Amino acid sequence: MRLQSARLTFAMNASLRKLLLAAALLLVAATAARAQDRAVVLSLGTPSRLALARVFETVIVGDPGIVDVRTDDGRSVVVEPLNAGVTNLVFIDMHGLVIANVRVSVCDASGPDACDAAAGRT
Repeated sequence: MRLQSARLTFAMNASLRKLLLAAALLLVAATAARAQDRAVVLSLGTPSRLALARVFETVIVGDPGIVDVRTDDGRSVVVEPLNAGVTNLVFIDMHGLVIANVRVSVCDASGPDACDAAAGRT
């Protein structure tokens, strides 16, 4: 009887572990889905402050030839447009999770059509 009880307890623990793992994966997927939906359009020669809702530890610039980023504090950066084009900024928290993925479009000063083209709205 004890052996059967031990097997049942082990089976329940294994099922509980699988359920907890599935819940954790779902939570991570939901966090990643919320982190990726921001876009900004900048003009050459006009730096801009970008603020986040959460504290970040690292920012990764997709194409450093398009923008330069200076960390202002744990929740904001100053983005300096360098050349026309499109890149992204990926913000990572202290746990290694992506908290924001910002698409940055930089247009030159030749008019609104250039900004639309830089933003992919042509």
